[in-house]
Amino acid sequence: MKGIGVLSTPYALSEGGWVCLMLLFVMASVSCYTMFLLKRCMDTNPRIHSYSDFGKFAFCRRGWMTTSVVLYLGCYLLATEFMILEGDNLAKLFPGFEISKPMLEGRKAFVIVSAIAIFPTVWLRGLGPLAYIAVAGDLTPILLLSAILWLAFFDGIVFHQGRKFANLKGMPTAASIYATCFSAHATFPLVYSTMKDRKKSSSMLVISFATVAVICGAMALSGYLMFGDQVKAQITLNLPPKNISSAIAIYASIATPFAKYALVVTPIVIAIEEATPLCKHRPMSLLIRTLLVVSTVIVALTFPFFGYLLALIGSSISCTVSLLLPCLFYLKITNGLKGFRAEVVLISGILGMGLCIAVSGTYISMKRIVQSL
Repeated sequence: MKGIGVLSTPYALSEGGWVCLMLLFVMASVSCYTMFLLKRCMDTNPRIHSYSDFGKFAFCRRGWMTTSVVLYLGCYLLATEFMILEGDNLAKLFPGFEISKPMLEGRKAFVIVSAIAIFPTVWLRGLGPLAYIAVAGDLTPILLLSAILWLAFFDGIVFHQGRKFANLKGMPTAASIYATCFSAHATFPLVYSTMKDRKKSSSMLVISFATVAVICGAMALSGYLMFGDQVKAQITLNLPPKNISSAIAIYASIATPFAKYALVVTPIVIAIEEATPLCKHRPMSLLIRTLLVVSTVIVALTFPFFGYLLALIGSSISCTVSLLLPCLFYLKITNGLKGFRAEVVLISGILGMGLCIAVSGTYISMKRIVQSL
């Protein structure tokens, strides 16, 4: 989720204040450590090949079911965020656009248009071509950061430096958004199981998390320095669309969801088809895929709050997948309680921190969403 998470790192900094820049690197370090815990679990049990397998071997069928539901819910909410992102950014680029029948203003109209454009990708059985585009889309954070730095040093953007040093009320939201930037744990089993030289996995993890942390930190720092407390939940909404470097970054952020949407919802479709054999027939499969897109459009139009929804995803899903579950899996699969006391204390601390972020972040996000309706 780091692709859309990095869009909101300046907003996260504005929520929690400058001290939250340190929190970002704490989240990166802790998430990297919990990824190592998953690696140890896979070394202990070679039969683990997917994230849901951790739940299966740790807590039997109930663990597998719970883990799968969390992952599918995360995919669904992420697909909804894609719709909101498309509507917001297209409306910024084309402010006068609207649909007359029925009467829909810019943002809502673009959510509908985006869904129509996405339909063919969701109906595809083979997603190979989209996968290449989605991988290219991972370069979007670098394009965004480059555009912001270009604006800062060469285009004379007036700085509106944020004045908050610390805001305790905003820290759960900041931590929740940061969690979305480092929640790649669900994909780790597939990557690790296909590695030819697993001895290099440790250095790969450290380099990967360090790189993401530097990009997110630079984005948060530069964005908050430039736009201060006026920074929006999507940094692209603060960029001047008529500027060439900004336009490239905005268009890149718009193009990425078109490729990634189908990849994100496909696991949900496959799960439904496997649970109900009737849905494997082509007409029923198309119907399921269509209804799935329509439902995300409805949710995106009903709850068009990108920042609040992203914080909700971070606290309820990302925090669970990247902090809480890896610790529980490790303690159960490897009998970690028999290990070093220092590590047990560390894992207990991570569980406590994760639980605090999950509970407080979810509560604050839900409260803000309800108040904004």
